[in-house]
This record gives sequence, C-alpha cells and structure tokens, in this order.
Amino acid sequence: MVRSYLVSGLVVALCASGSLAQSASTTSPTQQLPASQAAPKLPSAPNPAAKIAPKPLPQPRRILGIMPNYRAVSAGVLPPPPTPREAFGIATEETFDYSAFIFVGITSLGAEGFNTHPTFGKGVGGFGDYYWHGFLDKASGNYLVVWALPAVLHEDERYYSMGTGGFVHRGVYAATRIFITPNYHGRNTFNAAEVFGRGISQAVSLSYYPSSTDTIGGFTYKYGAALARDAAVNVFREFWPQISYHVLHLHHAGPGA
Repeated sequence: MVRSYLVSGLVVALCASGSLAQSASTTSPTQQLPASQAAPKLPSAPNPAAKIAPKPLPQPRRILGIMPNYRAVSAGVLPPPPTPREAFGIATEETFDYSAFIFVGITSLGAEGFNTHPTFGKGVGGFGDYYWHGFLDKASGNYLVVWALPAVLHEDERYYSMGTGGFVHRGVYAATRIFITPNYHGRNTFNAAEVFGRGISQAVSLSYYPSSTDTIGGFTYKYGAALARDAAVNVFREFWPQISYHVLHLHHAGPGA
C-alpha cells in the first residue's frame, strides 16, 4: 500500500514538472516568432548628413547680358546635332551681333595702340583700316569654323560644358575642345573644323593684310593666337555660370541651349 502511494506521488510530481517546463518555454522572452508573425521592419529615416550632388548651373544665352553664348550647351543637356541651316544661323548671330562690333572696335584700338601694322597709320583712318580687317577676320573664321566645314565634316561645333568636377580637370577639358568635338552621331572626334577652319581663315587673311605680314612667322603667330583665343573662350564659358552665381550673385534665367 505504501509503495503504491509513493509511485502515485512520483507520477504526479513528474507530470507537474513537465507542465511547468512547457509553460515556461511558451512564455520565454527569448522565443523567436515565425517570420510571418514577426513585426514589420520600419523604413530607415533619411540621413540629413548625406551629401546631395549639386545640380550644374545652366549656360546663359549671353554672358553679362552682352557677350553672345549661343554655342554653349548646358551640362547634362544633349540636343540633336545642328542642321546646316541652324549652324549658319549661329555663325551669323555671332558675326553680326551688336557685341561683335564693339569687340572688334576694342581689339582694333589695341592693335592701333601697339602699332601692329605701321602701314595702316594712326588716327581715324588707321583705326578704320584696323577695324575692317579685324571684322573680316572674325566673319571668315565664324563661317568656316561654325558652319561651312562642320556641315561637310558632320561635326558639332557647339561647346558642351562639363558643369561639375575639379578646377584643373574642367579647365583642361574646356581648353582641349578645340581639338576634340562630337560628330553628328555623338562620338568624340578630331575637331577638324576648328583646326583647319582657323588655318584657312588665317591663310585667306594674308591676301588683304600688308605684305610685311605675309611670312611663315606672321601666319604661325596669327594662327596660334586664334586657336589660343578659342581655347580661352571655352574655359571662360565653362566657369562662367559659377562665377556669375557665386561671385557676382547674378540670377540664372535658363539654359543657353
């Protein structure tokens, strides 16, 4: 009888301990719920310290409201290649814009002051000779480089600005565009229109300048100066949006192309 009570008590104790263990396991704080019952993952808040790439400033139609900037294309803009008619229009705008007459007048005064061509003389007559020679140089260069040769060679002579990046990298890029330009298919190619167009323009100018400049040295100097001027204009175009916005605090109305 006593043995029977002891066995019954042991069975009851074992059952009780099993029930307590099961209850503890179901209420354990370390239990992992199935994935389907897990709490949804909340989206992380944006990091206010994360850097946002600055948007390139657009190229204006005119620099300082005076200098035409029709050949500049804003960074990130990919317009279709210009038709020969459009290229002719750009060359005409750059040649006969009111600012072109002012620019030629300033360079003519400088050339007269340095007595670049003594046979032209001084005074009103000398200034007139410098002026029409300089204007003819500008016109022939524009129509050859911007319209005639690009139409034949299928080259796009507009300047595609970079807009962002290091100072040196952008400066080198801008200056070397006189040797590299996109073709009508958007692939970079040798800028034959610029290199040969400036050369032909300078060769033609030998026919209406004094014979004293009709030399290899005179031609080389003028040709190199023309290429260097175009490279400098490209560099100026590249950095002008930042100069006007951050230094001069001018308002940008929109892209130049």
